[in-house]
Amino acid sequence: MSALTPNLERRLLQMTIAVAGLVPVGAGLTGGLFGASLIDQTGAGVSLDSHVRYLSGLLLGIGLAYWQTIPTIEQKTDRVRLLTAIVFLGGVMRLIGIWTHAAPGPAMFFGLGMELVVTPAICLWQGRLATNLSDRSRETR
Repeated sequence: MSALTPNLERRLLQMTIAVAGLVPVGAGLTGGLFGASLIDQTGAGVSLDSHVRYLSGLLLGIGLAYWQTIPTIEQKTDRVRLLTAIVFLGGVMRLIGIWTHAAPGPAMFFGLGMELVVTPAICLWQGRLATNLSDRSRETR
């Protein structure tokens, strides 16, 4: 991406976060509305359903917090890193579940890829962009 101008790269990162944010926002809303029935647990108890809805709310909040960074993405390194750490930790817990219990369905593997690969890659991109834009602004002073 070094051939891109910093402003074009910034715009591409903003668009990437907008699109990637559809995953946690969409999954959070869906899980919040449908609860445990969403994950083939139609006979699930009230406690499991409540837990799924709660975690879906957290997922929705994470997606909205990522979207909040879009307008000034180059200034949001700390927030992007915190959100990425939360998402990555969730992915690690999901991976432990696969290792100790069983492999989930394809949608869960999609989530795992988002949590352990896509989100950290976006975080690294944001950090590099923020550094490049900061260095560039110092050069123009």
